Amino acid sequence: MTATDLTGARTPEAADVITGARERIDALDDRIIGLIQERAAVSAVIQEARIGSGGRRVNLSREMEVLGHYREALGRPGTSLAMTLLELCRGKI
Repeated sequence: MTATDLTGARTPEAADVITGARERIDALDDRIIGLIQERAAVSAVIQEARIGSGGRRVNLSREMEVLGHYREALGRPGTSLAMTLLELCRGKI
């Protein structure tokens, strides 16, 4: 199978561009995953402190702030992304 077959490109030059860009995307995805894991760990610290002080695991007003931040930065899809991120970082409720 050729590079053009793997990328859907019609020329070898375009296939090279796509291959390089995909490598960059893969590296970015690895960094994003690492940041999400780091965010989940920090969120766990916050939740532990909140619960340890008699509070609830989730602070809905804070979650609304996060949703608004993502919506303002990324538009409507940002809200969905933030909801997924919050779900990943909440732990088991």
